[in-house]
Amino acid sequence: VQLQACGGGMVQAGDSLRPSCTASGLTFSRYTIGWFRQAPGKEREFVGAISWHDAVSTYYVDSVKGRFTISRDNAKNTVALHMNSLKPEDTAAYYCAAGRFASGQFSNTRKYDYWGQGTLVTVSS
Repeated sequence: VQLQACGGGMVQAGDSLRPSCTASGLTFSRYTIGWFRQAPGKEREFVGAISWHDAVSTYYVDSVKGRFTISRDNAKNTVALHMNSLKPEDTAAYYCAAGRFASGQFSNTRKYDYWGQGTLVTVSS
C-alpha cells in the first residue's frame, strides 16, 4: 500500500493550494482518508477527513472550517485538499492517511492504517 501526497508549496497569505493524495494497493473506495499536519516543534494535528461510506461526508478541525474542503475521486484513487485563504499558521507538513472505518474519531491517528509522506506547505505573511 502506498499513499503519495503532493502539491504543497510556498505561497503568500490569502493564496490557495490544492495538495492531493493518490493511493495504490488498497480498495480505495473502502477507506476513509484523513489529512493531518505537523508544524515544526508541534504535534501532529488533525485537519480534516472524508468518509468512504458515502464519499461526501467530510469533517474538519475548527481552525480550517470555511477555508479548507476535501474531495475524493474514487475512480482515480485520489483525494484533494482544497486550501483557500491560507494563513501563516497553516504552515506545516501535510500528511494523508487511510483508515478502514466509516464514522467517528476521525481525528484519532490510531484509526488510520496507512500514511503517506508529507508535502510541505509554507505560507508567508
